[in-house]
Amino acid sequence: MAECRELFANKLHDYGAAWRIMRPSSVTDQIYIKANRIRSIEIKGIALVDEGIRPEFIGIVNYAIVGLIQLDLGYAESVDDMSPEEALAAYDKWADSTLKLMLRKNHDYDEAWRGMRVSSYTDLILMKIFRTKQIESLSGATLVSEGIDANYMDMMNYAVFGLIKLTFGDDDQDEEVVPVAGR
Repeated sequence: MAECRELFANKLHDYGAAWRIMRPSSVTDQIYIKANRIRSIEIKGIALVDEGIRPEFIGIVNYAIVGLIQLDLGYAESVDDMSPEEALAAYDKWADSTLKLMLRKNHDYDEAWRGMRVSSYTDLILMKIFRTKQIESLSGATLVSEGIDANYMDMMNYAVFGLIKLTFGDDDQDEEVVPVAGR
């Protein structure tokens, strides 16, 4: 998470809080682009752009937090409505809330994520994205389902699990050895 936050802070420096104009549905689509690229690389076994799976999981973490901020505050009409300090405080608030949820779920599920493959996290993130798009199509009026915020939190946690496995390894892990075409 420290690496994800550092990238978020650096992009905040470079671009400001330009993401504040994004509606939640656009954030969901941005997460979709990243998850779909991960799956594409996993299936094809080759990337034509010299970036692996890891940066995409980091992007999912950060966009999930952006989505939570946008759900909480609403989207802005201008990008100057939030200072870098306010943006980082909101980032930390949602990172902490999502961590607390993950710890509760880890207790109940006995850390089942540790026995999963990285490709399963990708598929689960994509499933959560499609659920979120359906909830967005229903304008949030679900009968029994969790809300968009819970789905963003789950996407973020699956991405964190993927980052942990890619960073520290595991005997059951899918390899991130993704050759770049032409190399």
